Amino acid sequence: MSISTPHGGGSRRPSSIKPGGKPKDGPTEKSGSTKSTPGASGSAKSGAANKGARPAAGGKGGGRRPVTPVKVNQGRNWGPIGMFAAVGLIALGIISFGAYQVYQNGMSWEDRAAKISGIQNFRKSNPNMLKYEKHQPGKISYPMAPPVGGAHNDNWQRCLGDVYSAPIANEHAVHSMEHGAIWITYKPDLPKAQVDELAKKVKGHDYTLMSPDPDQSSPISVQTWGYQLKVDNASDQRIDDFIKALREVSSMEQGATCSAGSYITETGTTPRDLAPAQTDPNGGMPGGGAVQPGGTG
Repeated sequence: MSISTPHGGGSRRPSSIKPGGKPKDGPTEKSGSTKSTPGASGSAKSGAANKGARPAAGGKGGGRRPVTPVKVNQGRNWGPIGMFAAVGLIALGIISFGAYQVYQNGMSWEDRAAKISGIQNFRKSNPNMLKYEKHQPGKISYPMAPPVGGAHNDNWQRCLGDVYSAPIANEHAVHSMEHGAIWITYKPDLPKAQVDELAKKVKGHDYTLMSPDPDQSSPISVQTWGYQLKVDNASDQRIDDFIKALREVSSMEQGATCSAGSYITETGTTPRDLAPAQTDPNGGMPGGGAVQPGGTG
């Protein structure tokens, strides 16, 4: 018995079911049959054409799947890092320098002097040595060479940046230091190059003077009223520190001058007892205080 399909297709046998079995999954076709159900041919061709093809990206048209970027681990860029580090160091240096200047400006001149290594402060250690009642004429004996204060002559050695090439009288130099002058002395055998270097620290600077001293023990000695520093070389930075800290401010007579009044410009270790009345109206010795042979002005 044959059953015809509603569309008039080929005949097919009904599925047979064995006792206890399941029906077959669909009609069977005759061996060698080339017929197929409607639409099967198109889907088969489409499946064959797409077999092995990758799905389109994003569900749209064909094309390759997007390639995921590969991250490359690059080294650090040291240029900007170095630049920022340099700027930071410069800023730190400026801040530190400013803080140091504030600290320095807040210190008294006595504190700045105390920071100089090797300095001797006789104002503290031996204040009685610096006392005197009045000016004294003639030769005066001092407990040290060069002296740093005490009794002195009525007239002072001019200390307007004067460089004397021969020894001068202690009695006049002590009076100059009472006015706040820095007196640099050196042994006569100090090499000329060092003498010239010392002279550069004196020439052109008021409240400074310089002269050789054969009686001192050290190659170079720097002193003002109550303070003294002894060094071996003219390039010693402490000389500049001494001058910067103590010049003029160490005066026992604030406002006293080095460049006018009863000053002496002559060299020689014998004091010259010139009374104030013997000086000319412009200050200094008669004739304007001209430097005598052996000294410079």
